Amino acid sequence: MSIDVLRHDCAAKQKKGLHFILASVLIWVAILVVHLTELPIETKNLLTFCCACPLVPLAFFISKLINVDFQGKDNPLTKLGLLFSINQILYILIAMWVMNAVPDKMLMVYTMIFGAHLMPYSWLYNSRSYMVLSIVVPIAALIVGLIAEPWVLATIMLCVEIIFSFCLHLEVKKDLLKKCVL
Repeated sequence: MSIDVLRHDCAAKQKKGLHFILASVLIWVAILVVHLTELPIETKNLLTFCCACPLVPLAFFISKLINVDFQGKDNPLTKLGLLFSINQILYILIAMWVMNAVPDKMLMVYTMIFGAHLMPYSWLYNSRSYMVLSIVVPIAALIVGLIAEPWVLATIMLCVEIIFSFCLHLEVKKDLLKKCVL
């Protein structure tokens, strides 16, 4: 099988990772709630990391609801998608350093890492949404993070993730319609 056939198969069976993006909507709701509290910033930052912990179980549950082949064992590119995600864990170490060095900017750095990690998925899923947001999110996070409170950034990210989910849904439907026409 050619690489393009494998990419198309991965995008179709994984619905372009929509289950993870929908799960991240819930994660950003939790992050927003944390940053709306009166807790000290150090506690908010620690809880922000905790908020991300249920991502995979949430994505698994959502994959069942939207009929996504969660493991995709028949396509070797699914393992590449996993590698793209695991790579982000290494960059989270930067956010952990910022958490201690400049606590008020931790969410900004965390958001920039999240946004940048989307770029390889633009290739894997042949997705314009991933490409655009992998550039827009880090730049917007930097700008907003420098001038506004973390809860503002969390609110914007929640809105971005909702729009992202909608855009991915449209991409999946468009690809499905192309397949039906062919």
